[in-house]
Amino acid sequence: MPASYETAVARMYALGHELADLASHKFDLEHMRVLLRALDHPERRFPSVLIAGTNGKGSTAATLASILQAAGLRTGLYTSPHLVRINERIRLNGEAIDDDKFALVHDMVERTAERLIEDGELPWHPSFFEMLTAMAFEHFATSKLDIAVLEVGMGGRLDATNVVEPRLSVITDISLDHEKFLGNTIAEIAREKAGIIRPGGVVVTLPQSPAANDVIGNAILDQNATAVSAVPYVPPVSPAAPSYMATAGNDGKAVSRYPLQVLGRQIVVETPLLGRHQLRNVALAIAAAEELSKQGFPVTAESIEQGIRQARWPGRFQVVPAHGSTPEYVLDVAHNPAGAWALRSTLSACYEDRRLIFVFGAMRDKAIAEMCEILFPLAECVIATQADNPRSATPQEIRDAASRMQIEIELSTDVPSALTRAREIASENRDGIIVITGSIYVVGEAMRTLGVSADGR
Repeated sequence: MPASYETAVARMYALGHELADLASHKFDLEHMRVLLRALDHPERRFPSVLIAGTNGKGSTAATLASILQAAGLRTGLYTSPHLVRINERIRLNGEAIDDDKFALVHDMVERTAERLIEDGELPWHPSFFEMLTAMAFEHFATSKLDIAVLEVGMGGRLDATNVVEPRLSVITDISLDHEKFLGNTIAEIAREKAGIIRPGGVVVTLPQSPAANDVIGNAILDQNATAVSAVPYVPPVSPAAPSYMATAGNDGKAVSRYPLQVLGRQIVVETPLLGRHQLRNVALAIAAAEELSKQGFPVTAESIEQGIRQARWPGRFQVVPAHGSTPEYVLDVAHNPAGAWALRSTLSACYEDRRLIFVFGAMRDKAIAEMCEILFPLAECVIATQADNPRSATPQEIRDAASRMQIEIELSTDVPSALTRAREIASENRDGIIVITGSIYVVGEAMRTLGVSADGR
């Protein structure tokens, strides 16, 4: 009898947190291939797009999937990590896999893995991420997909997703992150990300740091791949350029809006993903969609326009408006220095004259001191907290990392109590805005506490 959803999720988490034991288990795609072969290669039964990078790959993936869905294609989306529920990672036409299907697919993959271990074909149980990736592939393969958009988990070359033969690869902005696993320089990290480039394949990119450009360019040449630049789809972002901030619809929510030539006609790009950095991610999604149209997928300028407008990617400068006595919240998973700079830029553009109260928590293996130096100068006060995750830095460790900052830092043992304290401070002055950031786990716990949906709608 198949395990219940609760049992399936518990068994997944019993495998350990995603990055907890990677040092002891060397990355090895061969183990992933053994598991997929036993499942009759679900990864070969649908066309896919593979997206790697340090920052922006989730936003790019979500926008591209929305465009493909608007084109009438039955579209899968696989992303990581999740904000509130594990189901969020596996989506079909924007809807997360339901609990019963999750339990059913988990049971199938788990039984297969156990048999392979018993037969000596696998040396150990697949990891959390390997299991979930196999489950996504199995779900997509049996759901009669037209196409799937796959976000690489970490790195690229040895990531569990990198067993597919994608119709095209996309590489988003690369910065320092996960140095313990990927390397200590931009070039080393870019080399791992460029591992998703296929011989004779198509790669969608944007110019970025010289070190990353050099590695990606050489990888494209070495693989005799075709490079597609998304530069034509990035609007001017210099200080002298026009502002792209606008409001949309009757709800008055902020969007970025600008005209663009796409597939031979002018459209109006209107994206709910705010910040200049998101203009790059949207451009990558547009370039990828246009390339897929050349490959025969029914993508049009209209579906690109509609898909961008309807794209949702929660926890990325997600604004929860003030209501009654409840203050305005901004939720943003700025979990590394590049993300922190992007958040700082968007906060400065959107809330130049407002009081900002930060609720901040980060993983211990992140560049906490650098993130604090980037973000905390914007804050009137900071509440340091931690998520329920063994990788979390303690509030005191965050305070110590920010010891050079001349700012008041309060300590709070968990996210709910940090939010309670932040509301008290915000209530002292009606224009206070609470910014929750530093880790996807902190943002996810805040969303659960606040009752904010993680479907982004």
